[in-house]
Amino acid sequence: MVFTSFNFLIFFPILAVLYWITPSRFKWITLLAASYFFYINIKPVYAFLLAGVTLTTWLFTVLIAKTGNEQHKKLYLTINIILVLLPLFFFKYFGTFNNEVFTLMQAWNVRWPLPEMTLLLPIGISFYTFMAIGYTVDVYNEDIDVEKNPGILALFVSFFPLILSGPIERAGNMLPQFRKPPAFDYDLFVKGLKLALWGYFMKLVVAERLGMYVNAVYGNVEYHNGSSLLLASLIYPFQVYADLGGYSLIAIGVANVLGIKVIPNFNRPFFAGSMSEFWRRWHMSLISWLTDYVYTPLSFSFRRYKIWGIVLALMITFMISGIWHGAALTFVVWGLMQGVFLSTEALTNKRRSAFEVKYRLNRKTWYLIFTMVVTYFLFSISQIFGRAENLDDAFLVFRRIFTDPGPLFLGPPATFINGSIALSLLMFKDFTDEFYPGRFLLFENPGKVVRTISYSLVIILILLIGILDSGQFIYFQF
Repeated sequence: MVFTSFNFLIFFPILAVLYWITPSRFKWITLLAASYFFYINIKPVYAFLLAGVTLTTWLFTVLIAKTGNEQHKKLYLTINIILVLLPLFFFKYFGTFNNEVFTLMQAWNVRWPLPEMTLLLPIGISFYTFMAIGYTVDVYNEDIDVEKNPGILALFVSFFPLILSGPIERAGNMLPQFRKPPAFDYDLFVKGLKLALWGYFMKLVVAERLGMYVNAVYGNVEYHNGSSLLLASLIYPFQVYADLGGYSLIAIGVANVLGIKVIPNFNRPFFAGSMSEFWRRWHMSLISWLTDYVYTPLSFSFRRYKIWGIVLALMITFMISGIWHGAALTFVVWGLMQGVFLSTEALTNKRRSAFEVKYRLNRKTWYLIFTMVVTYFLFSISQIFGRAENLDDAFLVFRRIFTDPGPLFLGPPATFINGSIALSLLMFKDFTDEFYPGRFLLFENPGKVVRTISYSLVIILILLIGILDSGQFIYFQF
């Protein structure tokens, strides 16, 4: 079951009614049962893996909390992290590793005992694994109290709005809300419906319409010239934003309808003026997790190297981010590119800031637009590795962009027009929210007529030009 399925449109209203009529102390049971029902409807066997990760995490965090011996605490922490990571490594990386070794052995005429294999990746495993590890580290650091009720912890790990593609939540935010569910909040309920509606627009209209063009080009890289590949590469970041950003809004909105507050995941990233600012706006829950549990400990360990320690920590952190996204060299290159961009900014930050202050550039519109465009182009370039099937395709895209211009492939006119309209509406909303907050209000307009027209227009656009039989969200593959 996914958010865009007809089954979910039946499941969720029934759940919302059951949840709000359930006595407060039993609400977590209703949510836990609903979360496992939701996940089982994707593939039942994966629920056993989810339960195993949860049970392991609960057991070892209880042991961590009980022992007063620091060495034992570290041992329990290490064992739990290894056990939680093992399923992720096996399902996500073992097949790729085995196939590479198999190919290498064949080239040397050496028999490798295991055949080539492709393992199905349990949906959501990358997300709930990070949540379980984050909780374990927080308990170890005594940032939060251990959760003694295994059912509450199971709900945190499996909470259905978040399990498939995040946001990657923190136990410190979610567990208190599960232990003592807040009372019904009408404003939060309505806000949740608004967020979910806009999330559906982003996914079904913007992401799917843009995806039709991007998939047509990147699915047949060898048949397209540099102009078409460049356009598809510039569109792809918007497709990912609308897809994952749309999922995040639906997830946050669904949680809000149930009275649960979830952290935001995107903050208008294409108006960032640097790569460091971009990564504070893009997939915020992942970057926050990596910052707290990977970058900060690494930078502390490398502090004796000063600025170069920061660079090394950035490179390792974003290489891990790339590997987290996928078991392919393209994602390793993608991660290393982010590390290079951010390291370059860190190394030149003082000189750049002094230059901007000297010429008062931060007050000049043309300079702000210039930095936004440069940031967007840098991310788009890196996303070529994120979208290409392999390194050969990625390098072919770069080569043709620079050496093979030609007539632009636009696809069916309706696809191009509808995609352009949808993207324009999305970016207009982001633009007004960024630079004119409080003005051009639609869903939040004080006038009931304007609000009603806004809701109706978005629903009509979803029904008219949305791809209602859309496939999975992009980040399900991660």
